Amino acid sequence: MPTGERGRQRQDSIATVDVPETLPYTAPADGAVDGRLQLLVDGIVRLAAGELSARIEPSDQRDEIDAVITGVNLLAEELGHTHSDLEERVAARTAMLRRTQVELEQMAKTDALTGLANRTLLSERIQDAIGASAQGGSAAAVLVLDLDSFKAINDTMGHSAGDAVLVEVSSRLRSVVRTSDTVARLGGDEFAVLIAGATEEEVVHIAQRAREALQECIHVGSETVWTTASIGICLRNPGHSSEELMRDADIAMYQAKAQGRNRISRFHPDMLDAVRERSRITAELRTAASEGQLALLYQPVIELASGRVAGVEALVRWHHPVHGTIMPDNFIGIAEETGLIVELGRWILHEGISQLSRWKREAPDLTDFRLHINLSAAELLRGDLLQDIRDTLENNDVQPGRLVLEITETVLMSPGAGEEQVLRALRAMGVGLQIDDFGTGYSSISYLRTLPADTVKVDHSLIKDLESDPRQQKFVSAILQLISAAELEAIVEGIETAGQAAELRAMGCLYGQGYYFGRPEPAVDALNRLRAAGQQR
Repeated sequence: MPTGERGRQRQDSIATVDVPETLPYTAPADGAVDGRLQLLVDGIVRLAAGELSARIEPSDQRDEIDAVITGVNLLAEELGHTHSDLEERVAARTAMLRRTQVELEQMAKTDALTGLANRTLLSERIQDAIGASAQGGSAAAVLVLDLDSFKAINDTMGHSAGDAVLVEVSSRLRSVVRTSDTVARLGGDEFAVLIAGATEEEVVHIAQRAREALQECIHVGSETVWTTASIGICLRNPGHSSEELMRDADIAMYQAKAQGRNRISRFHPDMLDAVRERSRITAELRTAASEGQLALLYQPVIELASGRVAGVEALVRWHHPVHGTIMPDNFIGIAEETGLIVELGRWILHEGISQLSRWKREAPDLTDFRLHINLSAAELLRGDLLQDIRDTLENNDVQPGRLVLEITETVLMSPGAGEEQVLRALRAMGVGLQIDDFGTGYSSISYLRTLPADTVKVDHSLIKDLESDPRQQKFVSAILQLISAAELEAIVEGIETAGQAAELRAMGCLYGQGYYFGRPEPAVDALNRLRAAGQQR
């Protein structure tokens, strides 16, 4: 190859390399200022401006100025390497930060224990499914599942066992849904499933599969446990928000629990109306006592052999300014669920004992009847109950023996250590204790001998066919004999006819209560009844 051609190829290859731009040097004319100084200044200015590729061409003089130029070029070279290194480090750190951000976002939207989606991610996906359904797709459906009796597993086996159960439940839920569905843990023992693009039949089928999967036993170490789930389904037309779908599925789930647990309930708008009504009642009940809307009526307890009024039971009524008189069945249950029963019970206790004190002043000769007041399980656990009863009786000059507290059978049958201590303290104080609604729970004959009570109120359901069914007569008679054998006194409630009263009297029942003897009435009428009964004797 000719020498000239090789030279041209070498020049072409050099031209393709990205080389620093060099400022050319031109020798100054005689007597003129050295042009290298201006080149040096220009080069430094360009380097300072960030042009790290700028270089200054040294001259052939190899003097001090050229030495400075060479130093500046070396510095520019070092700055270029440093800059490239920094760019690589920044790029690597940026990539790492992006990966960390993705991981943090994933952690923020994932349940740490089960690896399922959490509430945040579920809400996002519900919103996406709602958007898709608005474009003509199938309506999104949401299932909310709450494990039944999960608290017992935590309480008896510990939280580690409970966590193991939750992990197994999450695995089973994943196994019964489609790959396009989202299973989420909302917290505690509550889960949810988003089902998008499915028919109503498919949604119900998935809910049934989930319920069946959770009915199988779960092995936790060497132990075997069972847990079922109450499931609520919300399948609504487009136009509802993710919050509304979750709310409605949750309402349906609680309806399933109320129906007996281990059930599936589909949301209906009437359920939401009922929840709103309960919320209204709860809010208004908080101020009912302070606004003077509550009142006590008194129903007589009769000694069957003599007809004497042996006592009166205080029964609360709510005189609502808009809705009129509201019966206890419509608000006592709500009060128990919300905890308002504690303050409501406190008001009933104070008002009832105060009324007994007023009767004592108005009719001092009427001293042989007792006041019956219902006491809920929640009230039995309030820390100041004993002192409150003691102070209220003392402040109203009422003897403890004139007060009878009626406590439901289920509470007395299995009291905790705290409840049992309170019950025995009440007995020691002289307050009467009565087993209420006997025959509606898991009545245990053996418990009758050991319960800290002195009377038993037999539920009205047991005397429904008393006049017409000989078998029921034998059954009620046997119950009364058992109560007597346990050295307790029996009161039968719900007596509505003379025939029922006569049958019970013949069986040796001591006391009765019901519409046959008198309906609940205001304090004034109750006092007149007491006076009339006293005059008859």
